[in-house]
Amino acid sequence: MKKLFIIAAMAALTLGAQAQERLLLSTYNGTNLNRYDGKVCNVTVNRLVYTGWNTLSLPFSMTEQELNDAFGSDCRLERLASAEDNAQDITLNFVNCKAGGLQANTPYMLYFSGETATKKIVKETEVSNAPSVITLTTPNGETVTMSGVQKHIDGEGLYGVMARDNSEVKFVSVGQEKTSGFYATRCHIRLSSGTNKLLTAQHLGYGEATSINAIANSDELVDVYTTAGTKVASQIRAAEVSNLRPAIYIVKGQKILVK
Repeated sequence: MKKLFIIAAMAALTLGAQAQERLLLSTYNGTNLNRYDGKVCNVTVNRLVYTGWNTLSLPFSMTEQELNDAFGSDCRLERLASAEDNAQDITLNFVNCKAGGLQANTPYMLYFSGETATKKIVKETEVSNAPSVITLTTPNGETVTMSGVQKHIDGEGLYGVMARDNSEVKFVSVGQEKTSGFYATRCHIRLSSGTNKLLTAQHLGYGEATSINAIANSDELVDVYTTAGTKVASQIRAAEVSNLRPAIYIVKGQKILVK
């Protein structure tokens, strides 16, 4: 009886493995992921990446090693962490996050140093159909939304990233121009004020920030430490950090330079 039970269990496992679905993810027109949501599938992705900066959003996660295997060990993965603005332009602060891997349905900037090519990703993984969005508000009230694209969309009213020969992150306003729009697994940016501002990007190392505005709202209460770990201020408004004597401080786990 025990042997029969073991054989039956093995048969069930074999049938389960055979029944596992295969998913060829379209990186152009997109794929309807409703039927795959929450399932573990054998996923194949063929993604064109240009030399320089690209945008990337996938419906599954990847480890740092898997990113290195797919795009090279010197690839860089960055996530939008904060935004600062003035009357004419907006600075988007991207933080290096490759060590934590790529999270499903999160929009990223990907730096690829190789020759422009189509890279193949094959992985047995859980697929998610959740929205792919990061929304931030600047100190002056501008809403910045970076979204991953799950199916091909028109680009009017959005900002895109120039991919070809993009050694820096260059954003352009699609505006009224006729373009190919945005293909699946890419990302775009939308501003609440429209497309009348200049977008620039700043690259930060892990745990770095250039100003308190980059990591906290002005009225947020924060603790401030020296780089040696000594607390120099407790529960002060973030806006008051810039009034401290010039030095490098640690706020919310990130380095802040006060000039």
